[in-house]
This record gives sequence, structure tokens and C-alpha cells, in this order.
Amino acid sequence: MPQHSRLDALAQRIEPKATWDDLALPPRELAKLREIAGDIRQRRAVGPTPAGPGTGILLSGGTAAAKAQVAEALARDLGLGLFRVDLSTVVSKFIGETEKNLGRVFDAAQGSGAILFFDEADALFDKRTEVKDSHDRFAHIELDYVLQRIEALDGIAILAIKSTTRPSRAVLRRLKVVRFPTKRS
Repeated sequence: MPQHSRLDALAQRIEPKATWDDLALPPRELAKLREIAGDIRQRRAVGPTPAGPGTGILLSGGTAAAKAQVAEALARDLGLGLFRVDLSTVVSKFIGETEKNLGRVFDAAQGSGAILFFDEADALFDKRTEVKDSHDRFAHIELDYVLQRIEALDGIAILAIKSTTRPSRAVLRRLKVVRFPTKRS
């Protein structure tokens, strides 16, 4: 497994323990995840690319633990390192700082063969309907930046969000979406 020292300084290394059999997902969603893993495996067999196309996966709904298990199962199946990016340490109230912090994470991941797992990525999807300050005006730029970096990444990035977060159609077209079933009372 490649050296991840730069990434270790910016994200939490997770030892992947979960397997496909550990996941409590409907057959359709599990099949979608296995297909994504197969596509990645096939692309890696062809040989490394200097940059992109990265694979972006959006996990929507379910518990945080269930989404982390999916990330672990994928990393374990592919034999890749898994790193959890804590967005609370990356997102800044100062314009441009979030992108700079995210850039450091993506730069460290480039060429590492690691999977970036953005747990609780809802902050990137916040809908700003009213501009109250300059941060609100530029908030959508952060998500656009993440999507561009995922596409240029020579690896995999997983964004985990709550089921109540509603990404735009443009975002959904750029990511492979896996929806967890919602519990009905």
C-alpha cells in the first residue's frame, strides 16, 4: 500500500474492517456498489492515470455508521487506504480558506491510491436562498470546487449526507449515488 504520510497529517486513517456481507442494504443498492467497485478495479487494471477521471460517490441517508461501513467495505474490497476527512476542521468562515484547506487534502491524496471519505458532507450542500453576507454569496463555490477536484483526482472520494439534504440535479449527474432506505414509522 502506498505511503500516506501527507494524508495522515490532514485526515483520519481508518482501518477497513467491514465487508460486503456486513452491509444492510437492499440488493439493488448493494449491486450498485459492487458495480462501482468493479468499474474502479477495471480502470486500475488498465494502469494509473496522471489525473482523473476520479470517482465520486454520494451516500445519501442511513446512519453515519452504515455509510462508514460502505466506505470500509469498498476500501477493503479494492485494497486501498481509507481516510476520513473531518469537514469541521476544513471548512472556514473566511472566503477562500475552505478551498485552500480542501486543496491540501486533495493534493495529498493525489497519487496515494487512497479513498477520501467526507463524512457528514451536508455542509457542502447547504442551500443558500438569501445572501446575508459574503460567505453566503460564495458558499456554492465550495461544492463546485470539491466536485472539480474529485473529477481531477486519480482516486475515489465518497461524500456522505443525510437523506434530508437535497443535492441539485447537476451534482447528481457528476456523482454515483447510493441511497440508503429510510425507516418508516
